[in-house]
Amino acid sequence: MAFLTGPVREAKSGHADALVILLHGYGADGNDLIGLADPLAPHLPNVMFMSPNAPEPCTVNPMGHQWFPIPWMDGSSEVEMGRSFAASSEKLHGFLDEVQADTGIGPERTVLVGFSQGTMMSLHVGPRRESALAGIVGFSGRLLRPEDIGDVTTKPPVQLIHGDADEVVSPVSMPEAEGVLKKAGFDVQTHVSPGIGHGIAPDGLTLALQRIHGWLS
Repeated sequence: MAFLTGPVREAKSGHADALVILLHGYGADGNDLIGLADPLAPHLPNVMFMSPNAPEPCTVNPMGHQWFPIPWMDGSSEVEMGRSFAASSEKLHGFLDEVQADTGIGPERTVLVGFSQGTMMSLHVGPRRESALAGIVGFSGRLLRPEDIGDVTTKPPVQLIHGDADEVVSPVSMPEAEGVLKKAGFDVQTHVSPGIGHGIAPDGLTLALQRIHGWLS
């Protein structure tokens, strides 16, 4: 059973001993982030990159996908959002189980990298895995349901990156997430990309590479 599908980039060395799972944002698909493998792979030759498509067609962009609807953007209800968020979380858990079983690569060699809504999924699912992941990188996102932080089962290291000119997800979301995660005992690092809106800038990507390389070394 395929829980989620999307583009894959095999390890540049021909032998994968680590996984980087890229989770896209609202209205996009796996192709939106798999291109990050191009600048990252030469420095991470033993990493397989996977960028699954979110399970639902996007309400406002049927050509794209969503992990859950966003009430203020698409007119959905909070109940619908919560239902989809829970269902997508289960599917992401299933996808990670499936990929790790198929590749033989364990959680300690698996990194989640999210953008926007993908960061929200990463910060929710990643710490609720049975065994700790190598780490989580979150670009331009926020921590959903901070009141549920007591439910986490693991505390992987987290790197958050946000542009200070982001008009889609407020830059304030980063220190808010940092505060909740640190209080819960997570090792959290943050970085502000100056002058950057809702996107991934070279400085942020370089830092992400450094963190991933460190976690997998």
